[in-house]
Amino acid sequence: MNRVILICLLALLPSVFCADLSAEQLLAGVATVDITDRAAGPVNDPLYVKALIISSSDQSFALITLDAVAIGEIGRIKNDYLPEVRSEIAKRFGIKPMNVMANASHCHGVVRSDVAKLTLQAVQEAFDSREPVRIGSGWGIEKSIMENRRLNLKSGRTVDVRHAYALPPEEEVIGAGPVDPSIGVIRINRLDGSTHSVIYNFACHPIQGVPSGGNTADITGFASRVIEENLGPDCTALFVQGCGGDINPRNYKEVNSPRDAEPLGNQLGLSVLRAVRKIDCQTEGELRILNQSLVLPRGDQSQRIFELEKRQQKLLDELRGTSLNLKSFLPLVVKYQLDDRFPSYHSYGYLRDEKTGDESYLKLDAKNRLLIQSYIENIHVMEELTRLQTNLRLLKKHHASLIESGQRTIEVEVMGIRIGDAKVVTFPGELTVQIGLRIKELSKESMAMVAGYTNGYIYYAPTTEQLENAGGAQEDSDCILDPTWYPLFEAKALSILQQL
Repeated sequence: MNRVILICLLALLPSVFCADLSAEQLLAGVATVDITDRAAGPVNDPLYVKALIISSSDQSFALITLDAVAIGEIGRIKNDYLPEVRSEIAKRFGIKPMNVMANASHCHGVVRSDVAKLTLQAVQEAFDSREPVRIGSGWGIEKSIMENRRLNLKSGRTVDVRHAYALPPEEEVIGAGPVDPSIGVIRINRLDGSTHSVIYNFACHPIQGVPSGGNTADITGFASRVIEENLGPDCTALFVQGCGGDINPRNYKEVNSPRDAEPLGNQLGLSVLRAVRKIDCQTEGELRILNQSLVLPRGDQSQRIFELEKRQQKLLDELRGTSLNLKSFLPLVVKYQLDDRFPSYHSYGYLRDEKTGDESYLKLDAKNRLLIQSYIENIHVMEELTRLQTNLRLLKKHHASLIESGQRTIEVEVMGIRIGDAKVVTFPGELTVQIGLRIKELSKESMAMVAGYTNGYIYYAPTTEQLENAGGAQEDSDCILDPTWYPLFEAKALSILQQL
């Protein structure tokens, strides 16, 4: 009898030992609240704030995602939003302010002015609905809904693809920047196996718009809808914006068909679903949170502004008078493109004059071709002036802000979160895609994600190399940072990922 009891006890030992070493059971709750400003104009689809609360035995983490352009500084959400929300969350739920992560999708939808109150409503509902969950993570792939908007030119300069100005002449373009096709996915399941929520991290500006022109959550709003409709009414999809600073929707400058974010969003949603279905969720999970400050140097753009103003004057000096105006140029250029040999009249007229030695048409054509070329050269100068002046205004704005602040540095928040096997590091600026690609590669972490647009907003944050191009593209012009900022952030991000 004693021998039987001993054998039974020995059989139980492995399971007891594993239980002691395993991660603990986590609780999670999630909620969605509509924040669409329906008084601001037509609405195509709703904007949401979503809150996910994850709790371990000793701490809780709050993830807030917003269908909004930014958290502070620009758009409807003001700079007091995050301090107010964090303070109230600490009072009501005991969640430390530094354990609250707020990420903006960067869609350009218009949210309600009482978005802070609505955020707290979502957090309350999420906190009250917490239940035991299982956690899993994995990667998805989406290659075809986005493109890098920075174009490399023969001159060595870089320009970007925006609606604010024209594209450069095709013959000047020699290359484009990279994209990041990876989708970081965290799947959270209930104990019965149903999907509680999905967090997905991807790099792309959701600014495609919709044919109606109405208020929209854009690409990522449609993607989340696809995920939720396929995984059931009790599943919530939360998009966390990645390093999308220089990533446009595919065919962003299309003019021959309506701009429509829905097909792109549907495609992204399906790609997330493919990843979700491959993820196994573990019974227990791990929750770790780090929040550190980082002091970064602000950029002094006075020399670059001086150089661009000289370039601006040089371009103005390059403009030449021409006999043509738009009304005469358009039919003339069409005529000479239609028939290079006989543009001014029918072929028999040219052939008839050839017999008699009359060169009137030939001389007219030579003159018109010079006029066309002169007009086109002026157009190209005008287009470059438009680009330069638009970006010069951004540089001047941030240089004025530097002088007004009297501060040569800025302190930012860098957060690190571990949920199960997944690790996320954050930054409050519009990180360019090269930064995300590089940090993922250097970290050597299998599930490392990078989230920009988080816990505040400090405009664009390009690489050191990209900032040497200041004035050529929006990313390097709409920036308050000195080029030396990036190595400081990279070191901090890698350190945080390692500590998680």
